This record gives sequence, structure tokens and C-alpha cells, in this order.
Amino acid sequence: MLKKLSLFLVFLQFTYCHCLGQNDGAEEARRNLGREVVLGPADVRFYPEPPENYRLRRDDIDRGAIEAFRYQSGVTQTERLANVYLPPNYNEAKKYPVLYLLHGIGGDETEWIRFTQPNVILDNLIAEGKAAEMIIVLPNGRALPNDRAEGEIFSPEKIEGFAKFEQDLVDYLIPAIEAKYSVRRDREHRALAGLSMGGGQSLNFCLTRLDTFSWLGAFSAAPNTKPAEELIPDPEIVKDRLQLFYLSCGNRDGLINVSQGMQRYLAKHDIPHIWNVDDHGHDAETWGSNLYRFSQLVFQSR
Repeated sequence: MLKKLSLFLVFLQFTYCHCLGQNDGAEEARRNLGREVVLGPADVRFYPEPPENYRLRRDDIDRGAIEAFRYQSGVTQTERLANVYLPPNYNEAKKYPVLYLLHGIGGDETEWIRFTQPNVILDNLIAEGKAAEMIIVLPNGRALPNDRAEGEIFSPEKIEGFAKFEQDLVDYLIPAIEAKYSVRRDREHRALAGLSMGGGQSLNFCLTRLDTFSWLGAFSAAPNTKPAEELIPDPEIVKDRLQLFYLSCGNRDGLINVSQGMQRYLAKHDIPHIWNVDDHGHDAETWGSNLYRFSQLVFQSR
């Protein structure tokens, strides 16, 4: 099942580039997805595989909750839907940090829940004292009036919706979350991470909005990722302002060159980062295991 899922998601990434309507984009997709994965000396595991039971639902601990959250968007002029994870024993007398967790090109606000169960991962880690108590917001990263993953989901208009989500996130979703929930409202307590297309969004948005976010995770980033030189024109600013730069990909993923390009730039400019290359493809196993590691670092002291 996971192998079929991996192949399907790779196909989605190919279609993404093809539907840009540019021959160069289609050719790049063919090169990326059909190319032999070439690993360099830096492309090795930083972390071992997580424990086998890392996302096993336990009955002996307190559990958090996932609830639907609706907000009005001035980008789409519609009411939009997100899912929100509240940690065990959520208490409005406390102030919580927030992780905004973005999905891939064929997904929506349910994708992370269906593929990797981030609520279970966090429940277990919090019970073990390994992760900070946090709220996780799982939005729909396709900022369009019809944001469902249906119809011609690979059309240029649909793809453009992922870029439009930046304004939706910063100007509408974040203020709505902060108006409803008991959260800390400073950049030091906001994180942005995502898988595939969402990994590219996380890099594109966070690195150009370091006044909004200070923790960054990109898992199997897709070709929507802008060049590192464009995103990080001044490495010193990133060194100073970003608390965590977590980058990962599987060594069986034909899109690893996207993350490799970013990692090489980070290394060249001595920008602190974590680069974890595991033994997976473009699939739920790598996203779940890296969320498990990322969750233990985010909102922790440097």
C-alpha cells in the first residue's frame, strides 16, 4: 500500500510541473523524477528510524483533540476550513506555541491526519516529556474559492492557489487562530513545516517572513521551492533569526535534488541546519518519522 502511495505521489509531482504550461518545467520534471538518485557525502541519516510504536495510539495516556476550525478569508472571499490539534488537557489559562503544518499537492486539511496521525505522535511525545505542549494547525494550502482536491486539480489555476495561500495564512488564518485559541502571538512561538508541496511552501514563506516564523521544517520539498539564492540573499539574517532549520528527504525520492540544492547552499554559507536523509521514498513513512524528530526540537531552547 505504501509503495503504491509513493508512486502516486511522485506522479502528482510530475503532473504539477507539467501543468505549469512550460516546456522547461515538464522537462525538469522528467529529469527529476526519472533521474537516478545521486547521493553525496552529506546525504546520510542524521537520525535513526523512530521506535516502531511512535504513532501507536495509547490508552494509558491523556490524549489531545482535533477540531474543525472555520475562518473568513479575504483572499478567497469565502469561509475556509482547517483542522486544529489541541494538546492533552488544553487549558485557556496557558499560552501555547503554534505549528502550522502544510500538506502536499493532492491533499487538503485532512492529509496529515490520514497519512501520519500527527495527533497521536504528539500525544505520545508529550506524555513522555519529549515535546513541548503545542497547538498544530492543519490548513488547506490551496487558497481558492473551491479549495477541494477535485476536478482539474493540476490546472495552472489550482497550482497558483498554493502560492496565494501565503497571504491567506499570514493575513487571515493566523489572526483567526490567535483570536480564538490561547496562544503566544510572537514569532518565537510560531513554526511552519510541510510535506512535498507544503515543504516548498514552508521554505518559500518562512524564509521571506522571518518576522512571522522562527522555526522551519521542510520534508521532501517539491519543485515549487524557489532557489536558495532567492530565498536567502543574506545568510546572516537567517543565522540570526531562525531558531531551527530542519530539512529532510528520502534517499529513494526522485525529488531529492530539490532539498539537496537547498542543503548545499546552507552548508556553503555555514547556516545551521539539520539534514536528515532516510531510506524512504516520497511517502508517508518519511513524513511521519521526520515529524516525530522535528516535534522534539521545535519550541525547545537552542
